[in-house]
Amino acid sequence: MSNVSVIIPALNEEEPIAGVLRECLTSGLPDEVIVVDNGSTDHTAERAREAGARVVTAPRGYGRACAAGIRALSPECEIVVFLDGDGSDVPAFMNQLVHPIARGTHDFVIGSRTRGQREPGSMNFQQILSGRIAGLILRLLYGVRYTDMCPFRAIRRDALAKLNMREETYGWNLEMQMKVARVGLRVLEIPVSHRRRTGGESKVSGTLRGTFVAGTRILATFVRVALE
Repeated sequence: MSNVSVIIPALNEEEPIAGVLRECLTSGLPDEVIVVDNGSTDHTAERAREAGARVVTAPRGYGRACAAGIRALSPECEIVVFLDGDGSDVPAFMNQLVHPIARGTHDFVIGSRTRGQREPGSMNFQQILSGRIAGLILRLLYGVRYTDMCPFRAIRRDALAKLNMREETYGWNLEMQMKVARVGLRVLEIPVSHRRRTGGESKVSGTLRGTFVAGTRILATFVRVALE
């Protein structure tokens, strides 16, 4: 079996983070779990360490957190899994993300919340619609089918290193999906279940300002990557 590392960006996830880590570790799949404390003002880092994660820090920004997690990966890591620290992603699906890569049939496997079972209230209309629209545009541009910009995803480490990821904030997930498609990696999208977050407030959909800022960054990322 390939060596698997999990990266969890976390900003003020003191309440759910220990439960997320327990679910990851009890799956028996990851060789390491890295929690990136993205400028939390609560006890997220302490709770993560207590639950068995290696904790690193990064300045505010989702993309900055993901990049810091990548820099902290062990040399043995072959497959990288990303998921959120708010309890909404379901680590039980991790095997379904990782196994196609470990078998050598795919390079990038992404979960689709819109195709899976969603707990009522776990996604708002804007999230569902933006994922569908982005998927349609990327299919027209690159011929790859996406239905979501789900943060729950797995990728070969060597393939990730070649993407030259640059986005520092909310456009990180879209940038990865665009670059994966553009360089011709073997892509698989699978349905995954999605839950309501188990603590804290969403930084994207929890407030009108958060939704606007995230949408602006995602749009800017799309334009930048498309024109590169």
